[in-house]
Amino acid sequence: MKIWMTGAVLGLGLGLGAAQADQKTAVVAGGCFWCVEKDFESVPGVASVVSGFAGGKTANPTYKQVTAGGTGHYEAVQITYDDSQVSYADLMTLFFRSVDPTDAGGQFCDRGDSYRTAIFVSGPAERAAAEAASAEAEQQLGAPIATRILPTGPFYAAEDYHQDYYKSSDIIITRFGPRTKASAYKLYREACGRDARVQQLWGSAAIGN
Repeated sequence: MKIWMTGAVLGLGLGLGAAQADQKTAVVAGGCFWCVEKDFESVPGVASVVSGFAGGKTANPTYKQVTAGGTGHYEAVQITYDDSQVSYADLMTLFFRSVDPTDAGGQFCDRGDSYRTAIFVSGPAERAAAEAASAEAEQQLGAPIATRILPTGPFYAAEDYHQDYYKSSDIIITRFGPRTKASAYKLYREACGRDARVQQLWGSAAIGN
């Protein structure tokens, strides 16, 4: 019995190891990280999405520091995905169709350096996939692509307050009175014009909503 149990546990361990080996990460910046988190958590093969910051020089930045400027960071997300279900190249194609990659000054109603689009790549394979997706987007849109492709660096998770904001039932005070974060998020996203602009650019290929 002990031998059988040991073999079973070993087999389970090997199975978990194989599953974990398929787990990879991608880091992208697409404006408001609440929105990018929401868009990619619904993609089959994506295990989780964390809102945070990337690309800057300040270690462990706060949201307030990043939005104030001077840190060099973008609002970004770290996507953990199973590459046996969805490839990095697929994620890059989806990413471009979830943003306005022609906008060099931010995204939609959010303006400034921290809201610009970028892809943070690790190694030549990721860079090649990102560049191919960028070239395809440029061809389809017929306009120069402003999304930068940058070498990866440290990714810093944002404060807990920002994680899963789009589906949180926590109550906050808004200019419209008390709202859940989920309700406030929906109001913000609509007012910001994100989905309307992405739909205008990409039509039926648009990702989001």
